[in-house]
Amino acid sequence: METRLDVVGLGLAIVDVVLRVDRMPKWEDPRGLLDFTVADGGPAGTACFVASTFGLRTGFVDTVGDDDLGEHRRRSLGRAGVDTSRLVPREGPEDHVVVVYVDAATGERVFSFRRGFLSRPLTVDDLDRPYIESARILHLDGSHGAAALAAARWMKESGGTVVLDAAATSHKVLEPARALVAETDVLICGSGFAPNLTGEKDVWRAGRAALDLGPRVVVQTEGPRGSYTVSRDAEFHTPAFEVDVVDTTGAGDTFHGAYLVGLARGWSLERCAAFSSAVAALHCTVLGNRKGIPSMDQAEALMAAQPARKQTAMASTS
Repeated sequence: METRLDVVGLGLAIVDVVLRVDRMPKWEDPRGLLDFTVADGGPAGTACFVASTFGLRTGFVDTVGDDDLGEHRRRSLGRAGVDTSRLVPREGPEDHVVVVYVDAATGERVFSFRRGFLSRPLTVDDLDRPYIESARILHLDGSHGAAALAAARWMKESGGTVVLDAAATSHKVLEPARALVAETDVLICGSGFAPNLTGEKDVWRAGRAALDLGPRVVVQTEGPRGSYTVSRDAEFHTPAFEVDVVDTTGAGDTFHGAYLVGLARGWSLERCAAFSSAVAALHCTVLGNRKGIPSMDQAEALMAAQPARKQTAMASTS
């Protein structure tokens, strides 16, 4: 390609129908809906949307249905400047649809997936290898397993960086995910992933053990408790910023997108984590995924307004 991309994402972009409720509906009591919005989401899709919003050149690879919702997904990414030329058409209605119920009191969510969700994943044959290798960074969310693993190996062979968004889990991490971790340079994982990947319950020990499996950086995100970063050269905790939370949907995906910005611009790990935490926090003040992406000035202002929330370096222990 004539212009090299900063990031190619391979994973999910989703149509989120977000309902803010003070209680879950029942047949005998359907009331309780306070607000709603259609706010597109998906882990890798949102991360690329955020990265593009902050000025990175991004592309995205996923399947897409041939109906109006499929076209909506394509346009949603395109409005942020994400290249959607490698979305792979699938005959039939769009299946990347999720209804999100948001608790008005806490901002926490319950998800309801459309039947057939991710039933027609990408295959290796669907991928354009030169397109993927045209990017400096490949961002994955663990979906489209075989295709994601192939893309990660191609990126490693071409000298690029592989970033993996590994979702929070309370279960043992299975072999397909382990194989993907082995091809990953920067592992950003949700609560429980690193401990269940390594067998180490302590977050620091889990991070160090995960480094031995392939990544050079491991970041564990813990929501309101902030994030924990481990590399061969540094270990530190980054507190979460205090904001008035409306909706936590997509907070982790937004964190990942902001982290891609820092990686692409060569920032220190400390600045990557602080910036990502600020962007994710501000995102939580608005209802709906991709609805509350702040500007660079807003993120910098939050970081300056809460200077006491400094990162804490950890002394290396066995």
